[in-house]
Amino acid sequence: MAATARLPITPYFSASKLGWIMEHIPEAAALAGAGHLRLGTTDAFLRDRLTGRFETDVATASRTSLMNLQTGEWDADLCALFGVPIACLPRISDCSGELGEVDGLPLVAALVDQQAALFGHGVTGPGQTKFTFGTGAFAQTLVGPDCPPLAHGVLPTVAWREAGEDTQFALDGGIHTASSAVDWARGLGLFSDYSDLQDFDGHALSRGLAFVPALAGLACPHWDNSAKGTWLGLTLTTNQQDMMQALLEGIAYRAADVCGAMEQILALNGALLVDGGMTQNPWFCQLLANVLQRKVSVAQMPDITAFGAASMAARYCGVALPVAPAKSNYAPQAGFIPDHARFAAACALAKSWP
Repeated sequence: MAATARLPITPYFSASKLGWIMEHIPEAAALAGAGHLRLGTTDAFLRDRLTGRFETDVATASRTSLMNLQTGEWDADLCALFGVPIACLPRISDCSGELGEVDGLPLVAALVDQQAALFGHGVTGPGQTKFTFGTGAFAQTLVGPDCPPLAHGVLPTVAWREAGEDTQFALDGGIHTASSAVDWARGLGLFSDYSDLQDFDGHALSRGLAFVPALAGLACPHWDNSAKGTWLGLTLTTNQQDMMQALLEGIAYRAADVCGAMEQILALNGALLVDGGMTQNPWFCQLLANVLQRKVSVAQMPDITAFGAASMAARYCGVALPVAPAKSNYAPQAGFIPDHARFAAACALAKSWP
C-alpha cells in the first residue's frame, strides 16, 4: 500500500502508468528534462486545453496514488517512489470555485465521476452510500471531515472539497467487472437481449451454481489481481439461463462483499442508493436488496454523475438543484436467505487458480 495515499499498489491507479511512461518512453524523460512535459489525468488535459490552466481537482488527485490524503498535495516521496517528476503534475484545486473560463463562460466545478455520483444522489450525512453499476461497479460511503483509516480492504478517498469548505472524505470500494461481464457473456452467445435477464426462478447459488466476476481480478476488499473469473457447479443440465442467473448473482454478492467491508469501518445509513445501466433491470435491483438484506433506492436519473457535477456548479453559483426522487425502491423479500459463506468459498477458489 502507498501509505500516505492509502491506495494499494496496482496498475488500476495512475501512478504506476505515469511511472511506466517515464521509464519506457525516452521522449518523455527528455521533455521532462527540458521542462516541457505535463503528466496527469484526463481532466487535467481537458482543463488545460479548455481554460489554459493545468489543474486537477483534489478528489481526482486522491485517486492517483501520488497525493497525500491528509494534506491534499502531491507527495514528494510517492512521486519519487513511482518515478514521476512532481514538477510535471498539475496544480491541485478545490472541486468548486473560480476554475477558469471556457470561451468566456466560467468553469466553477470539476469532480471525478464516482464522487460526482455520490454528490448527485444528494448524500449529506455520514454512512449514506451509493453504488454505481456500470462497466465496473463502485460504491462510496460519505464519512465527513475526518480522514478514515485504511482497513478491511476499503480505500479512503477524498469525496470533495468545495470552495472555502473543509475536505469531505469517503470510503471507496469497487468491482472491476459488472456490466462488462454481462456484455462479455452476451458476446459468448449466452443471451441475445437484455430483456432476457429480467426473469429467473429461485436462486442459482442455492442450486450449487456460482459465478465469481473476477474477469479482471478481484478488487475491494480482496485486491487480488491474479484471481480469475470462475463458474462453479456446472453440470450437463446447466443451461444458458442458469449461467446468466449465476453471473448476475455473482455481481450482487460482490456488491455485498464491498458493503460488508465498509460496514466494518462505518455503519451504513439508510437505503443503498444505486445508479448505472444495470439498475434498469428490476430483477437485478430486487436481487441486490435480497443479497444485501438492505433497502435499495434506484436513481430516477441515469446520468447521475453529470447531474452531480452540475449540482456542485449550481451550488457554487447560489442555485440549489432539487434532488430527484427515486425511480423505484426495493426491500428484501421475506424468506430469502443469502448464502455469503458459499460465495466466499467460490471467491477463494477463484483466487487459488494459477
